[in-house]
Amino acid sequence: MRKIIVEDQIFEKFPSFVRGIIIVKSIENAPTNDRIGKLLDEVMSERIGEQWLEHEYVRAWEEAHRRFGSNPKRYPPSVKQLLKRIQKGRKIPFINSVVAAFNYVSLKHLVPCGGDDVDKIEGNLRLGFAKGNEIFVPLGGGSVEHPKPGEVIYYDDKSLRVMCRRWNWRNGDFSKITEETKRIVINVDGITPIPRRVVEDARDELADLLADECNAELTTDFITREKREIELEF
Repeated sequence: MRKIIVEDQIFEKFPSFVRGIIIVKSIENAPTNDRIGKLLDEVMSERIGEQWLEHEYVRAWEEAHRRFGSNPKRYPPSVKQLLKRIQKGRKIPFINSVVAAFNYVSLKHLVPCGGDDVDKIEGNLRLGFAKGNEIFVPLGGGSVEHPKPGEVIYYDDKSLRVMCRRWNWRNGDFSKITEETKRIVINVDGITPIPRRVVEDARDELADLLADECNAELTTDFITREKREIELEF
């Protein structure tokens, strides 16, 4: 049975790290959704202003990136990338209902949020430090890259294909969520000083939104240093 795993070394370096998990067993991912679109537009309006780029939750992820040797100014965490786009007057595009829901929840709660098409992943879904032999093709396509040794990556431990580089900087193309996607593992991440309850609230709001608007059949779970892996049951 496949698992979602956070490696011990992550908790050795980042003991406060927590990951809210949503396991989606089936879903209808439409190209548009009025309610999700409205929520995304509203939260984009609420997050205009430079102060959000300096929020303690955003700064927490910048510091985490520095601690594993990444430059957050050059490779900003995902939540900061969304905020920077808004500050520049650019809307977050509505890719599909699921991705738009991710972006809404991430902006509302100021936590990284993302997910992957499980049917495109062969092994365990593993968060750990790169050895450098893993394979990454960025979202949208491009040439093959290899993460730097010691970089935090989320990857398929059988094929060694990377779902996300630099923890939450850039997604890989192979596991992207499309309108045909049916089974998904979703991550909502937190680290000190982000309270666990914020991560739980974000996870649960997203789960409810997907159930209500996308007819998702799902379960929720949580990874901490006391519970470092979850079995995937479909």
